[in-house]
Amino acid sequence: MARSATRGNEKAVVIAANGGVDVMDYRTIEVGEPGPGEARVRHFAVGLNFIDTYYRSGLYPHALPCGLGVEGAGQVEAVGPGVTLVNVGDRVAYISPQLGAYATARVMSAETLVRLPDAVSFEQGAAMMMQGLTAQYLLRQTYRVKAGDTILFHAAAGGLGSIAVQWAKSLGATVIGTVGSDAKAELALRNGCAHAIVYSSENVVERVRQITDGKGVPVVYDSVGKDTYRISLDCLAPRGLFVSCGNASGPIPLMDSRDFASRGSLYFTRPGIFTYVAGRENLERMCAELLAVIDSGAVRIDVAQQYMLSDVAQAHCDLEARRTTGTTVLIPD
Repeated sequence: MARSATRGNEKAVVIAANGGVDVMDYRTIEVGEPGPGEARVRHFAVGLNFIDTYYRSGLYPHALPCGLGVEGAGQVEAVGPGVTLVNVGDRVAYISPQLGAYATARVMSAETLVRLPDAVSFEQGAAMMMQGLTAQYLLRQTYRVKAGDTILFHAAAGGLGSIAVQWAKSLGATVIGTVGSDAKAELALRNGCAHAIVYSSENVVERVRQITDGKGVPVVYDSVGKDTYRISLDCLAPRGLFVSCGNASGPIPLMDSRDFASRGSLYFTRPGIFTYVAGRENLERMCAELLAVIDSGAVRIDVAQQYMLSDVAQAHCDLEARRTTGTTVLIPD
């Protein structure tokens, strides 16, 4: 066990009320010593995700005041009693239901920390945990994508989409991606989409039916929500699976179960990452598979945008306005 002095000049983003970007206060905090089972991590990069905006706005309720951010990467500065999973000096990354990654340093449960290979940068580590592990469970557990499948992935040029498209292609699937612009279509095609549909100028359902010879797809991954859920249902083959994995355009409205019956006995699921990564064995297995596809070159973690943590308001604005592509990280300053 190693100990070091309590630090009182750290900084973190804290919200005392839900709302727009103005509720985020980048303030000085005190970071104490890790207790039993805990570690103190010095952040070098923090992941930016849509889920952060949900906690900020109140779409996902949380006790206030609170921090924001669920993933980060950095170096272990101190460990508390009983910690054996990591040591002082280890390069680590994590995803955690404990909000508070938007910080220069934090004390947290050591159970959530995974060692980061030297070949993976801190920026890549911070960008890969939420979206990379989400791609893992979506493609390997929620619906096990196999060679020969044709699947539909909305927001294919976003952070999650960019990773999932590469991974699905490596599994032998034909990926149809939807995007918001011609530029994003080009990115989706480079990442492995066989077809990129610009939803603002094309009829998604007609294109999907055309591509699949009228059959539809066995699974749709929909992280957009309100604006696309009916499109998603209409693209599914009989007994297909609608995977709702985000609310970028707002939450989907209450659905009538008859919509699923009339379209061919469809299935629906709304998975959440913290169910899948619960338990150290699950976390390690999923991380091992993610790191394996990165190491093989099948999946690249390209950090498309970086913001200083003090510019978090602009980062949230750009994310919500869909001005970002791929993954984004915040750099503590």
